[in-house]
Amino acid sequence: MDLDPTVRKELIRTISSSINPRFRYRRQLKVRAWELTIRFSYLLKRLLDIAVSIAALIALSPLFLLTALAIWIEDPGPVFYVSIRVGCNGRHFRFYKFRSMVVNAEKIKKELEAQNESSAGVIFKMKKDPRITKTGSIIRRFSIDELPQLFNVLKGDMSLVGPRPPIPPEVAEYTLEQRKRLHVIPGITCLWQVSGRSDIPFTDQVRLDLQYIQSAGFINDIRLLLKTIPAVLSGKGAY
Repeated sequence: MDLDPTVRKELIRTISSSINPRFRYRRQLKVRAWELTIRFSYLLKRLLDIAVSIAALIALSPLFLLTALAIWIEDPGPVFYVSIRVGCNGRHFRFYKFRSMVVNAEKIKKELEAQNESSAGVIFKMKKDPRITKTGSIIRRFSIDELPQLFNVLKGDMSLVGPRPPIPPEVAEYTLEQRKRLHVIPGITCLWQVSGRSDIPFTDQVRLDLQYIQSAGFINDIRLLLKTIPAVLSGKGAY
């Protein structure tokens, strides 16, 4: 029986590679070079995360103080909202935000489940969520509520750029394809954050996250960070 020419060529290459030491050595060099390139890329990304998060925390410290005061004056209670999120490869971590909702928001959420406006049903979204305070609506519009995540970036739980970290109950509803979002370190900003934020349907959020993972790189991260500034100032899709 004659073999297909493509199959025959691949078979000859496989046999040759197992016999020819020089071929094996060249292949090992290519693999090693690829591994070093990936490690260097991650190192650059981590250095960028550390440098930017430290500089931002120092520069924005007055804004942190004013935001904390505004939250507490309007609705006395914790100024930070801390939750458990799912990070790289399913690892759980403590996630920080400025509190933009009333203190008993989680209890009220159960009463609002039927009004979920997310078509996919995996995440919960309402354009006019009654739990959001007046201060909360302002800090959400300009993503000020996300600033405490700079501490997560400094700790290494998150990166400046990457898919947004989901909560465990959401991950429990993920398909195998959607779980691919968890293969990288989550971030503060991402492709769908600069493309419309909450106006982007969940299925499109997943598609854009996977698109980012496939083309992730230091230069692409810089581009996304620069695009984040006008996206935040426009307030589009922030609710």
